[in-house]
Amino acid sequence: MAIDYQSLAVKGVQALSPYQPGKPISELARQLGLDPAAIIKLASNENPLGPSKMAIAAAETALTELCLYPDGNGFELKQKLSQRFGVGADQITLGNGSNDVLEVIARCFADASSEVVFSQYAFAVYPIVTQAIGATAVTVPAKDWGHDLDAMAAAVTERTRLVFVANPNNPTGTVHDSGAIEAFLDKIPQNVLVVLDEAYCEYMTGEKDPDGVALLSRFPNLIVCRTFSKAWGLAALRVGYSISSPTIADILNRVRQPFNVNSLALAAATAVLDDEDYLQRSREANTAGLKQLQKAFDEMGLRYIPSSGNFVAVEVGPHAMGVYQALLAQGVIVRPVAGYGMPNHLRVSIGLPAENEQFIDALAKALVAAGQGA
Repeated sequence: MAIDYQSLAVKGVQALSPYQPGKPISELARQLGLDPAAIIKLASNENPLGPSKMAIAAAETALTELCLYPDGNGFELKQKLSQRFGVGADQITLGNGSNDVLEVIARCFADASSEVVFSQYAFAVYPIVTQAIGATAVTVPAKDWGHDLDAMAAAVTERTRLVFVANPNNPTGTVHDSGAIEAFLDKIPQNVLVVLDEAYCEYMTGEKDPDGVALLSRFPNLIVCRTFSKAWGLAALRVGYSISSPTIADILNRVRQPFNVNSLALAAATAVLDDEDYLQRSREANTAGLKQLQKAFDEMGLRYIPSSGNFVAVEVGPHAMGVYQALLAQGVIVRPVAGYGMPNHLRVSIGLPAENEQFIDALAKALVAAGQGA
């Protein structure tokens, strides 16, 4: 008798679908017989500048010790982060990307008896980790494509253990300023943890832009998550971290897997924090690229969601998947977001000026192709 192994999985996992990342260039090249060098990928919110030279040099040096386990405590990286943000090293938890930290937080603080609150159109990992641990997801309707913080605060009950807030939010790019975040935190009971996911925070430079780390001293129930995958250009190495109270960090580090950040990643992340020029160039390229795409959308008469990240969600109509496929045929990879409940939108990462222009030209043709096939 054959065994249905899916039935042996825990209930929450049985109903999960695997996370769908952006299509790799190599996969599209194989599928359509395209030249990989002619394909551009604007699907995964990666840094188009390529990695920092300082990060590359540090990773190359670390190659000589591939036979050794990495520093399981990440001492040097924690020291550098501690100095940068004025927090104790004992407040930092390192992860294999910030997704790893998000999952550890859920496992530490929620279970089948708990509720986890997050927004409609928020990052896909929140419902995934919630369902995987068997907790009850409370999805709060969005407001103008972004988090309705008042409604999220009102959704907190005695069963709530975690609230996830992405600021800026992926995939919509919406953001709340520091005053709104602080007012929201004031409404949340101290026994409910708020996870402020600031994966895209380095792209913002305004005086009123949110800074979750500055709020930690006032709100002991706050956990701030950040990553090296976006503005710091280390997506392939998978390095993320959270900053919280020492007590919360101690709990997270009990569950965090040993050696969850590899030696090359530790070395590159530690080094890149000294490359302020690279960070500034990343910001400048992103600001210019956003303006370039949004100007083109305006000229095409397409609506889009103003973004504070390194991407923009553009509304292309009910044939969005047709537009997506037509873009693929031209060697341009973007991201469909129907899985986020946004079937009429595509999310486009900011590329270099020539890449953005290639996408704009391809989009004009794809819109015609999709209209003709409708």
